[in-house]
Amino acid sequence: MQRSPATSPTIARLIEAFHRLPGIGPKSAQRLAYHVLRAPRAEAEALAEALLEVKDSTRLCAVCQNITDSDPCGLCLDPQRSDATICVVEEPLDVAAIERAGVHRGRYHVLHGAISPMDGVGPEDLKVRELLSRLGDASVEEVILAMNPNLEGEATAGYLSRVIGAMGVRITRIAHGLPVGADVEYADERTLRAAMTHRVELERHEETD
Repeated sequence: MQRSPATSPTIARLIEAFHRLPGIGPKSAQRLAYHVLRAPRAEAEALAEALLEVKDSTRLCAVCQNITDSDPCGLCLDPQRSDATICVVEEPLDVAAIERAGVHRGRYHVLHGAISPMDGVGPEDLKVRELLSRLGDASVEEVILAMNPNLEGEATAGYLSRVIGAMGVRITRIAHGLPVGADVEYADERTLRAAMTHRVELERHEETD
């Protein structure tokens, strides 16, 4: 992003920092930077502290791989949730979206991405090994694949259905309600409720040598 000669280097650096955030264009970055500039010092300090705290205090839950302040996370420790189902999602924001919809009372597993050969992302780059280790527990009866309905999500769901197929666990995938190309995290609660309610069972593909 080209800096105007009228902009001080300090402000330009802040604008550039905001511009690097996803979804923040040049004008939005400028508005945010000047908002911080005009805000009381206490507000700016609170923002800076929150940014540092999220880097210092958060970690991945050793069980579900969701982002948490404590390990295991609250969802994994909740005794009211069923161990029989694990909903597999791509990103932590997907967990938040499904929780808002109130349609899943089982456990979660976060992959932290999706298979994308074009971007050099394979199964080994995701939290797949951690998922498979959880499926050794006889209490798990169903794995719900809540992948995004795009090429990467399709590739990820297909791969997981193959590797899980030989383990004797029921595999379903959310289906109705999510249009092709949409992301789970942006779906409204009614859409997610329909998708979870009308999920479809996937055919098991046992791996052969």
